[in-house]
Amino acid sequence: MTYRSVLVFLDSDPMCAARIQVAMRLAQDLDCHLVGVAPTGIVELPLFSEAATALAEFSALAWDSLRDHAEQATQRFRDACRAAGVKSFEAVVDESDKAPSLVRHAHCSDLTVLSQADPTTPGHRVAQAFVEQVVLYSARPTLILPYAGNFETVGRNAMVAWDDSREAARALSDALPLLRLAEHVQVVSWSEDSADCDKTLRPRLDALSKWLMWQGVSANLRVEMTDIDVADAMLSRAADLNADLIVMGAYGHARWSERVLGGATRGLLATMTVPVLMSH
Repeated sequence: MTYRSVLVFLDSDPMCAARIQVAMRLAQDLDCHLVGVAPTGIVELPLFSEAATALAEFSALAWDSLRDHAEQATQRFRDACRAAGVKSFEAVVDESDKAPSLVRHAHCSDLTVLSQADPTTPGHRVAQAFVEQVVLYSARPTLILPYAGNFETVGRNAMVAWDDSREAARALSDALPLLRLAEHVQVVSWSEDSADCDKTLRPRLDALSKWLMWQGVSANLRVEMTDIDVADAMLSRAADLNADLIVMGAYGHARWSERVLGGATRGLLATMTVPVLMSH
């Protein structure tokens, strides 16, 4: 498989410029189409019949403002693509809520590029929920960039978190176009039980090594013992390896009528220090 289309989220956030730069480099490295989507978001108004006229006027002004911000975001995107010489790109203003918009547009793209929620901003919880919803409901892999840092390279030195689960296998398969371009790929499994590790993990890693070889990816595979939180172990090993990409499955479960991320996945999203490609 390869990526033929990359989708990037556009907004007025300061992180958007870095997000666009990464998406443009990916599109150029992979020779694929780049789509920038700027969802307007929605206007939520209280229902007071006695103030219907005033609310209608406010709603019209609010919609105009939301659309203006989205149009400005798409124009900045077009300008950046032209300046960088991106061969094939388009920009879309979508008058809908942000998460459903990204999930819907991702159906016709191969990879979605977002940014981690910045914990120092007032709308942090809303931004975090947005990222989690896209990861959980998207049919495609999501590349999340940390809210701070420079991303001169993404995927040159990749680390794959492997636990032989469906989610890990899905993420690894979804990341193949990037892993084929990588200079170094490390596949790491973590275990608390050395006996169980020798019995189950190592034989599965041997099989995985062959599969990766058939897919055109040369990787080093290793099992590490840990007694700390898995998210912390992943970030620690990524730092040791100087990784510029973590590939991992996104774990979730149903809670009443909604889906929520598992604790380890949510923890990594909150504390990530390098770009992370997730698939659910």
